Amino acid sequence: MSIDLQERITRWRRTGTDRRSANAAANLDRQPAFPGRWVSGISLIVGPTLILAGTILRSEFYYFVPYQLHAYSQQPALITAAYACFAFGFVLLWPAVMTLAQRISATHPLWGMWGGCLVMIGLFTRTFQFGIDHLAFHLTDVLGLPAMLEGITGYYDAWRETLWHPFRTMSGPAFFGWIVLAVGAWRSGALGLGRSIALGLMSALALGPLKGTEPQSFIAVGGLCLAFIPLGVSLLRNGPAPSRRAMIWVAVLIAVHVLMTGFGPRG
Repeated sequence: MSIDLQERITRWRRTGTDRRSANAAANLDRQPAFPGRWVSGISLIVGPTLILAGTILRSEFYYFVPYQLHAYSQQPALITAAYACFAFGFVLLWPAVMTLAQRISATHPLWGMWGGCLVMIGLFTRTFQFGIDHLAFHLTDVLGLPAMLEGITGYYDAWRETLWHPFRTMSGPAFFGWIVLAVGAWRSGALGLGRSIALGLMSALALGPLKGTEPQSFIAVGGLCLAFIPLGVSLLRNGPAPSRRAMIWVAVLIAVHVLMTGFGPRG
């Protein structure tokens, strides 16, 4: 093979690599078609912030189940606020996870698909468990703390002996999904190495009903904030402000929601 032909092949390969890199960068900068730039950006910022707030609010109490019920019986308003922030933060994370998965999928579709799906399954699992938390706290008001402590012990025993339940099979995705998403974010360039590692630390967050703040909770939630909040700020800055029409519709929807909450049917 002549030297001239070798140089042409080398230039062709280099040009192809540069073109693929440019296309990948363009895909990473593309605005999310769904759920949109503003919903995604707000989710990336508010979701982790609420989770961190809930983590801090209940941090003075020992994390294990009976101590969480004791804490509620002593300071119901504080514990209710802590668990509400924690739960609402995880509910708000789905647009954030979807946005990051879309960015990963621009260059690494399998990593984006598996990481996004596994993490979202984990979000559903945690939402299911938050429902148990909410019911347990309110039953404490009705039945009293001693009865609830006995009831929760029986619940955990029955849960361990249950042969099969759909949410028992979802604990794995709740833990390992964050690792898959973090590896995909690093391989695709959607996040840098440091922020990808920080995102993967979310796998250390405890899972289960009535689990409070542990020492590693701050590491896990802090990593989530480090990974998601700067991405959300960048997303909101990289585009125009919402139109006046959009702001009017948002105000109308908020007003309708407030009216329905205050005057709608109870139950």
